Amino acid sequence: MNVVGTVAELRAALPREGVGFVPTMGYLHRGHLALVERARKENPFVVVSIFVNPLQFGPGEDYHRYPRDLERDRSLLEEAGVDLLFAPSVEEMYPRGFSTRVSVEGPLTALWEGEVRPGHFQGVATVVARLFLLVRPERAYFGEKDYQQLLVIRKMVRDMGFPLEVVGVPTVREEDGLALSSRNVYLSPETRGKANLLYRALSAMREVAQAGGSVAEALRAGEGVLAEVPEFRKDYLALVHPETLLPLSDWVPGARGIAAGRFPEVRLIDNLEVYP
Repeated sequence: MNVVGTVAELRAALPREGVGFVPTMGYLHRGHLALVERARKENPFVVVSIFVNPLQFGPGEDYHRYPRDLERDRSLLEEAGVDLLFAPSVEEMYPRGFSTRVSVEGPLTALWEGEVRPGHFQGVATVVARLFLLVRPERAYFGEKDYQQLLVIRKMVRDMGFPLEVVGVPTVREEDGLALSSRNVYLSPETRGKANLLYRALSAMREVAQAGGSVAEALRAGEGVLAEVPEFRKDYLALVHPETLLPLSDWVPGARGIAAGRFPEVRLIDNLEVYP
């Protein structure tokens, strides 16, 4: 595996075509490796980037303590058959005087994570657009665990005419349903035993939906599960349209349950298709 840290080295190492791309912030887990595996199957050349993007962290968030272990990540990616790892510095990604931002307007970025974390999706869109221009992939792979982010990136790609396919890959979970996340390392042993709370709430909503219950009944079931853990502070629990993320009053095919909130030591998000 070739490892590069500058734009010049990246451009020199890239083939002209056939690139599958997995952008990450590192501290890799099985969810990231599922993206790499999918990319490996569908592309002759696989590029992974590792870059903790300061633009998508708000004031008081965990940019400086976000887990990092480049040597561990490098070993995992080499074992997974990645061809090229791009691990730039902040100065390389955002050179002195860099002042451009990419914004996706509308409900996709104004609601849910966009409301809780103002400016987050502008930071995501800016770094992903820059990476797409540098790597020039034919396909790029993102996990459905960050479902709103996936939709925002797809919208940006359509609007801007990027010549690539955005591929969503299903969420990888622990045996008890907890969605894998690099931030799970923050969980204390006590909190870890309760951390599948969002998955249990979303699953309860899905059970109501599949039993013929209404949207309102499904939401009440999910809220009931969240109420079982008083130290969890909910940001949102909603049933939304799978493409617009607007809240639903009646079922539509593919309806998505989305949830987020905070334990004392970590903020978690999750989502699940609840109405096939």
